[in-house]
Amino acid sequence: MTTPPIQRITSRENPMVKRLRQLSGQSNFYRTHGHFWLEGDHLCSAALSRGQTVTQAFFSESLWESQSKLWLKCAPVITLLPDALFSFISGLESPSHMGFLLELPEQKPIEPALLTVVLDRLQDAGNVGSILRSAAAFGVKQVLALKGTAALWSPKVLRSGMGAHFGLQLLEGLSESDLDALVVPRIATSSHQGPYLHEWMHHSDWPHPCAWLLGHEGQGLSESLLLSAKHCVRIAQPGGEESLNVAAAAAICLHASASVYLSAQKNS
Repeated sequence: MTTPPIQRITSRENPMVKRLRQLSGQSNFYRTHGHFWLEGDHLCSAALSRGQTVTQAFFSESLWESQSKLWLKCAPVITLLPDALFSFISGLESPSHMGFLLELPEQKPIEPALLTVVLDRLQDAGNVGSILRSAAAFGVKQVLALKGTAALWSPKVLRSGMGAHFGLQLLEGLSESDLDALVVPRIATSSHQGPYLHEWMHHSDWPHPCAWLLGHEGQGLSESLLLSAKHCVRIAQPGGEESLNVAAAAAICLHASASVYLSAQKNS
């Protein structure tokens, strides 16, 4: 990439400033705009390392003065803003002074046979982002979010995901009927039925790939989705707590799934 043009914006009334402020502050605005806002050097670096195409990069003047050599060819257009104006745009209490504008990925059809996570009306953006991070770490390829789930490309989910978005196929706004495209067995977690996860993972009938079903923080999975599961498993909790946070439960289940797969690969 040749050295891109560098432009400056100084007014809060600039249309781009208004657009970025909406993207950083409104969780669903990206759906109508067709782009999403990525803020911070970690997330921006993750996007570049995964080969994401950046539409435009934005830097505070102070950061650009000290780090311009690191980011000079990160985007086809680079825009500088006074520090106070970047803080006006930022959705963070402590603005990181740099951000990327990226085009929202096209939503592709469901891949029927991939190792998958299904999110059923999860409300908390931190939980959703944490699950995406675990999914990427443990080899999941596809995450399907049903209607009512926190917006996957919202700033809060992006920050919690820590770059996991760029290693996953993400589909959102789905209905339960859309899941009929899946051909892999579905596994649900339950507090009162099915074998314990740590015991079942040593049995020969462990399905891989599969689709893990994760439900609403308070209500759990819908009854119809729970009934659609081929297997239900429980997570042992000898400490006696009533239930685990859904993101913690997801990490335990996905780690178990990855462990079984790796052991099978090693022994084959």
